[in-house]
Amino acid sequence: MSTKSKHHPTIGENTGTAGGWGAARAVGEILLREHVPRSGSSLLAHHNKPDGYMCVSCAWAKPAKPHAMEFCEEGAKATAWEITTRRANRAFFAAHTLQELEQWSDHDLEEQGRLTHPMRWNSATDKYEPVSWDEAFDEIGRELRSIPPQQVDFYTSGRASLETSYMYQLFARIFGSNNLPDSSNMCHESTSVGLPESIGATVGTAILSDFQNCDCIFYLAQNVATSSPRMLHDLQDAADRGVRIVTFNPLREAGLERFINPQMPSQMLTGRSTPISSEYFQVKNGGDIAALFGVCKALIEADDALKAIGASKVSGSDAVPDKPDNAAAVAFAASIAAADKKHVLDHDFINTHTSGFEEFADTARRHDWAELERVSGLTREQMIQAARIYAHSEAVLMIYGMGLTQHVMGVQNVHMVANLALLRGNVGKPGANICAVRGHSNVQGQRTVGITEKPALVPLDKLSVLYHFEPPRWEGRSTVDTCKAIMQGEAKAFVGLGGNFLRAVPETEAMEEAWRKLRLSVQIATKLNRSHVIHGEIAYLLPCLGRIEIDDQASGPQAVSIESSVAHFHGSRGRAKPASDELLSEPAIIAGMAKATLTKGRVPWDEWVGDYSKIRDAIEATYPEAFRDFNKRMFQPGGIPRPVPARERKWTTANQKANFITPPRLFPELDIGSGAGEVLNLTTLRANDQFNTTIYAYGDRYRGVKGTRKVVFMNEEDILRLGFKEGDFVDLTTAIEVAKMRRVTEFKVVRHDIPAGCCAAYYPEANPLFPLAHHDAKAKTPSYKLLPVRLSLSAQSSRS
Repeated sequence: MSTKSKHHPTIGENTGTAGGWGAARAVGEILLREHVPRSGSSLLAHHNKPDGYMCVSCAWAKPAKPHAMEFCEEGAKATAWEITTRRANRAFFAAHTLQELEQWSDHDLEEQGRLTHPMRWNSATDKYEPVSWDEAFDEIGRELRSIPPQQVDFYTSGRASLETSYMYQLFARIFGSNNLPDSSNMCHESTSVGLPESIGATVGTAILSDFQNCDCIFYLAQNVATSSPRMLHDLQDAADRGVRIVTFNPLREAGLERFINPQMPSQMLTGRSTPISSEYFQVKNGGDIAALFGVCKALIEADDALKAIGASKVSGSDAVPDKPDNAAAVAFAASIAAADKKHVLDHDFINTHTSGFEEFADTARRHDWAELERVSGLTREQMIQAARIYAHSEAVLMIYGMGLTQHVMGVQNVHMVANLALLRGNVGKPGANICAVRGHSNVQGQRTVGITEKPALVPLDKLSVLYHFEPPRWEGRSTVDTCKAIMQGEAKAFVGLGGNFLRAVPETEAMEEAWRKLRLSVQIATKLNRSHVIHGEIAYLLPCLGRIEIDDQASGPQAVSIESSVAHFHGSRGRAKPASDELLSEPAIIAGMAKATLTKGRVPWDEWVGDYSKIRDAIEATYPEAFRDFNKRMFQPGGIPRPVPARERKWTTANQKANFITPPRLFPELDIGSGAGEVLNLTTLRANDQFNTTIYAYGDRYRGVKGTRKVVFMNEEDILRLGFKEGDFVDLTTAIEVAKMRRVTEFKVVRHDIPAGCCAAYYPEANPLFPLAHHDAKAKTPSYKLLPVRLSLSAQSSRS
């Protein structure tokens, strides 16, 4: 095994259409490859169903009336990946040193299959060796007790259930630590910071019915076919009933152009596809604020023009009753006059519900069109066209993803989405809301039950009363803070609840070097990855049950719960036979560590492990408004809606208003020194054969890539201007913080439809380029969607 693909790389044409027979074949292929064609097919019949298991991949909504097949290509891959018959067992670890495994690729490590036994690293043999659960818990407890709580980090990936996450944060806090970095820090933290400032909501306000009630969708910076394919059903239904879908995205993506629904025989048999985007605006990397300011400027100036001439957009003389003594005529005229108050903007909404409009509007008026065009990559006409569509729509659904949040100005990007929505009151009415599309299956829910480094977001006093301890009140470490602490030697222990931390974070080379200096690394996982083969002085690998597997405890088979992207809670029942009799559930592992570590607090750990409904009772006791009748309702079709006051136009901000917040600039100030003309702005992407750091195969059907992931997508003009040709191998070098060399090598140049001055490469292969300090100032979200880089021919550029 090696870090390189075993396949001969080829680059073909991208498909231009999502779904169809390509998706159907991909599902069949992975079920066969993981040796689960029959059991996998049977399980998928229960995927995202009220009586089944919730997807272990993305967090998209689960409808009350599911489709016959409520899974997508990505969800099927995640299921097959988890229930595979392959095993990374005792014999596997006996045959390989960790130094050897360090040379393996991400795909090859995970492809070994499910972990089967708890393991401890033996420094004499450089191998993981079996250990009993009691021995593991005892040593982990002793080590944790010997380390100050401020020097221990408890990381959570977005996969762990609500029950597990609640227990985990409680364990950390009773231990004395608020260091609870999580995967949200790396993706939608900009949402968690930006939306509360704008509308008082920590999550999006949209629900599934908004897709049926909207007459326009603004779709920003999210690749639906790769990241949340089941949403294509909702987009297809909207497109079929004539909803205008206005897309802003740097690359033209198959799922945002055309979709063949695998569940529609008429499309599968004829090849007829549904056009998704009615308008597609290819904004430059980092040009989102300028593009949205352009749309807002056009709306504001059109409204100004109407007010200046005293014209009425709607009514003319209809606003004056022709018979003042006729009640019906007066009522009709009043309704017309009320509509007129909107003009282009909804002034009634703005005056009643918002603050900060005048400052924002003045800034929009002052922005020069030429500068907006230069930064956004769009023409003035395109921005006005988008504004015209927006102004003629009564209910606009705003959808955005990590293409907006993973930026140096990610919080301001989120503010701009809210600003545009507020101009016409497109928050808190049917069809008109903000939809922040989250990534992993429970990344949003974990924050809901206390996984956060910010003590102000957790009911610490209530936890203190319930569990008889004094919680720490100091600000903990986010993911970026944890990385910094590890690199500076200030962190001594790392406990990872899922995920592949080292591959997900920036500053790859420095992080791997510093990681080895940790006193203790503990990883709870289902499969092997790079964060396990690089390790601390004492290292444990603890295998757990997956969500799809039957979880038998003292009271019988257990169920868990998750929260979807649209803030609904769903129950999930495992249905597959566990991969090994030696596996423990995540709650059992956390309870085992907690009992071996803690000397304070009163928590019924054993009772909770024996009956997860008691954990849900505890969650309800801690968060009674959000989790009312949790156990009774958890399998309610469509899920339990989480209260989001902004859905009802109740603004839980400091001033009790929805706020227009004006970004201070259009583009971040980045010091790239001389030679700016040679610099391209890089964004990172996911392939359709991956989910986050999990690589299912070396390919990306939608972009025509086979057998490799080391490619850089470039505009044809940039390829020629910089002296390259398609197929050349190039090295990418970070163009900021140049005192330290950050470089990735031998990436193949691929011509692609991407704006000039921009390029794209896959995550996490491009992660070594990103400085740790290159993040949003407030949210500390790494800026994986914008990084200035320089390209040069590699030593291997002569290869074909």
